[in-house]
Amino acid sequence: MIRIVLVDDHPVVRMGLRGMLDAEPDLTVIGEASSGVEGVAVARAERPDIVLMDLRMPGGDGVDAIGEILATTTGVRVMVLTTYESDRDILRAIEAGAAGYLLKDAAPKELADAVRAAARGETVLAPSVASTLVRQVRSPAPPALSARETEVLRLVAAGLTNAEIGKRLFISEATVKTHLLRIFNKLDVADRTAAVTTAMRHGLL
Repeated sequence: MIRIVLVDDHPVVRMGLRGMLDAEPDLTVIGEASSGVEGVAVARAERPDIVLMDLRMPGGDGVDAIGEILATTTGVRVMVLTTYESDRDILRAIEAGAAGYLLKDAAPKELADAVRAAARGETVLAPSVASTLVRQVRSPAPPALSARETEVLRLVAAGLTNAEIGKRLFISEATVKTHLLRIFNKLDVADRTAAVTTAMRHGLL
């Protein structure tokens, strides 16, 4: 028997999930929680095989709860079951250790099979979520600038000259030029304007 804890802030959702899962001969819901914090406590107390976790709830973020459950409760696997499928939500959940990411429009059989697969140690992803992860892997990671390089580029964006940047940061103009050359190389650009626009596009400024 696969033992499950439900973590969702909507009682009607939990009721529907409980009825659907308990109808399966090998699945049973042994606990419920309405927030991430409460979910951590219930998981510790009940030690289920699977936690079905919503992401955005009052009183505790689901991703934070995933990390805490996995850090403090052995033998449990956490699956996300949510209406949200933004790139940021998906990546944060997977990085936190989620064993699966399903959407609430999943069919009952799909959900039950996913719970069984997760209990066997498999990772289960909704097709749209898998596509997002593949896209992220294929996309090159944004370049990383050092703190000083970011500082220099921020002053470039503010319209300061190399000499003015040097005075502001108490470094020589030659050092400013060295930082800019490194920035240009990392961002694969040839001038100051392109460096600023590229950095903004990557969220570096």
